[in-house]
Amino acid sequence: MALESGAREERHRLVAAYHGIALGAAQRASARHGRGAVREILTRYERGQVLLQALKDGYYLVLLLGPGANPALGRHRLGPARVRMNQEL
Repeated sequence: MALESGAREERHRLVAAYHGIALGAAQRASARHGRGAVREILTRYERGQVLLQALKDGYYLVLLLGPGANPALGRHRLGPARVRMNQEL
């Protein structure tokens, strides 16, 4: 699992890349079945959680959370950053 390999910065990049691939696959599957846009994915693991939020033009935000973290608070805190980033894209 990517959360266990390499230096901390490398792990963060790997987690973001792998989850970005999963977001793209979820978006394609959703579009194929006419289910609308996938805006967010939350993945929970024994050692933490990963919150992904889709941005415009195929970009996305990734928030790595500890196992006991509150994903709703993370979602709330990402809101302003998501708005700013979408405006700049």
